[in-house]
Amino acid sequence: MRTFSSFLGRAVVTESGRHFGKCRDLRASLGRGRPSVEAVVVGRRGWLEHLGISRPSGPRKDSIPWEAVVRLDGDRIVVRDGTEPE
Repeated sequence: MRTFSSFLGRAVVTESGRHFGKCRDLRASLGRGRPSVEAVVVGRRGWLEHLGISRPSGPRKDSIPWEAVVRLDGDRIVVRDGTEPE
């Protein structure tokens, strides 16, 4: 089992090595039962959102859908090629 804090600060990269920044937060929805992770928040905008300084408005350019995560590889979160932050 992974903890939320184990994701923070990990580099987020594609399978071919494109770097999107560091994981700054995770987005989750609360429903019945447990929370469900929906996205990995990355980069400077994600960091400001994590600190509560900025709120996303319009299209989000600071997150990658959780479904795009392929694996955790050491200190990296690897996502599918062709994935762009939303």
